[in-house]
Amino acid sequence: MRNPLATTGARRVIGTAALVLTLSAGALTPAGASTGASILPAHLPAASVAGSLAAAVDLAPYADPQLGPNVLVMKPTMRVEQIRSVFDTVAQRQVPNHFGPERYAIVFEPGTYGTAANPLVVQVGYGTQVAGLGRTPADVVVHGSINVYNQCDANGCIALNNFWRSLSNLTINVAGGEGCRKDTQFWAVSQAAPMRDVVINGRTTLMDYCTAGPQYASGGFIANSTLTGPPVVNGSQQQFLVRNTTLPGWSNGVWNQMFVGSPAAPATTFPGTDPGPYTTIDRTPVVRETPRLVTQPDGTRGVLVPGVRTDSAGPSTTSGRVIPLDQFVIASPSSRVPAINKALREGKHLLLTPGTYSLQQTIRVTQPETVVVGLGLPALSQRTGQPVIATSSVPGVTISGVMLDAGPKRSKTILQVGDAHGNAGSKRRSAGAGSTPTLVSDVFLRVGGAAAGSTTTAVTVDASDVILDNIWAWRADHGEGVGWTTNPADHGVIVNGDDVTAYGLFVEHFLRTEVVWNGERGRVYFFQNEKPYDVPSQSAWMMTPTFKGYPAFQVTSGVRSFEGWGMGSYSFFNQRQGIHLTTAFVAPTKPGVRLNHLLTRWLDGDGGIDSVVNGVGAPVDATNPGPSTVVSYPVATR
Repeated sequence: MRNPLATTGARRVIGTAALVLTLSAGALTPAGASTGASILPAHLPAASVAGSLAAAVDLAPYADPQLGPNVLVMKPTMRVEQIRSVFDTVAQRQVPNHFGPERYAIVFEPGTYGTAANPLVVQVGYGTQVAGLGRTPADVVVHGSINVYNQCDANGCIALNNFWRSLSNLTINVAGGEGCRKDTQFWAVSQAAPMRDVVINGRTTLMDYCTAGPQYASGGFIANSTLTGPPVVNGSQQQFLVRNTTLPGWSNGVWNQMFVGSPAAPATTFPGTDPGPYTTIDRTPVVRETPRLVTQPDGTRGVLVPGVRTDSAGPSTTSGRVIPLDQFVIASPSSRVPAINKALREGKHLLLTPGTYSLQQTIRVTQPETVVVGLGLPALSQRTGQPVIATSSVPGVTISGVMLDAGPKRSKTILQVGDAHGNAGSKRRSAGAGSTPTLVSDVFLRVGGAAAGSTTTAVTVDASDVILDNIWAWRADHGEGVGWTTNPADHGVIVNGDDVTAYGLFVEHFLRTEVVWNGERGRVYFFQNEKPYDVPSQSAWMMTPTFKGYPAFQVTSGVRSFEGWGMGSYSFFNQRQGIHLTTAFVAPTKPGVRLNHLLTRWLDGDGGIDSVVNGVGAPVDATNPGPSTVVSYPVATR
């Protein structure tokens, strides 16, 4: 994610009029907050990212014997200093570990941790999951804060690359911290860093305003949560999706802030910027929350799999079935895929423990209602050019909490959902018998970054009746193995199935059309896209002789029914070739196809985007960076 914010002297203007931060001598004063009052402390001294971490400790005594050495179990009988030392040891390794192979899950047994007098204040770095093991967030209570701060180096302090971590299933009574960080929960993240199933009582900020500027962040995801206290400080978050979450208010918007099924969310103002721009959908049409590891009353472990909710608003914490852990294959990076696949065919589920997996075969899910869940964001790649994970077109499959990397041999796709267009479960449900939709949640796909890789399509959805909930498909723009011919990948997501609903679709830098939607009755709530940075020439990037570049999102001409909300595409062409994209969004002009609240934005570089959708909407370039907006397409006529 490129720094998109214009700089003039000591003032940085974020978005349009959404939020102005005046940076000077440690003071930061916001303007344009929707509450009409100051949202940040008046005095903000600089603070280090790492803070004062304790000396490293041996993590082996905290490891779970069943789940492996990198699943670290915190218990309410432990002293706060012990728990802090575990977090600090992991943070020392993981806060700077952008592309490293190490992965950790730090989990809390049910109970209370820290006190107001001795709070637990800790950090979360790359490749780290922090989660409670209770059935509900109320079962694990932390007095303190569990934080993500800016990354600081010689170039400054930002949160644009704060990816690949998560926080879930606990309650935080915010306390502790010093100076600028006092009594505040910091979650300064960008893509692939979800916050789910949490209750936060106290100030929450999605921006780290305490380290030396700038404090830019690139968008994130909160779901099924309850936040209380002052309004959430959105700050410099360029875009953000909040789903089924009760809010105390929202401080401001930048370019694309979306709320779905979230009580007390701000009213729709798009394309207005003061307050806003906000897109608010009152009800969530259909959703399944992500599974979570839980400790049962008898002390054994299981995986809670929440049920289907329709037409919902606000969080749900108790519904669902618990699958005992003895019904799972517990895999590690040394596990053999043939043994995994045999167990899956026989009706077992799959739990992937933390680590980096280099596979020689595809993990194949063939049975309905199968659950594949990762702990500690395990990273899986395939060396043979086959998909990393492939499912049959059976209902109710769950794939959650995994990172999937393209391998060195070009694949047709990295993740294959369904083996045919259609789904028997979907047909039964449409006939009134009912079934469970397939869920793909918190699945993050990379092409390059950690190592060179190649694919034609990151995610292919051939099944119908599927929910995509927080997906980031990323052709890497930095890291190892990055370049126009080094990590080629045509498409981020192709949807061929019907009745596919996406919440939080982040798709970036693919070489051709980044999302291709062929299915009927599709719905997308929030889409974030950046075009490829490294286009070498206009002639190398033409969809047709007259269409420059490739769209960010295309609803194909045969589709009769589709609806999208809160969809943005940004450009930063960095090869000094004057690259242009004819239009960011393409869709047939039909009564059943509607695109709402669209925007484009020039970030930097030469060239730009010439229109928003089907030639409608003003161009964005260096002279008019935007956002350029279209409220609804087809444009309403009298």
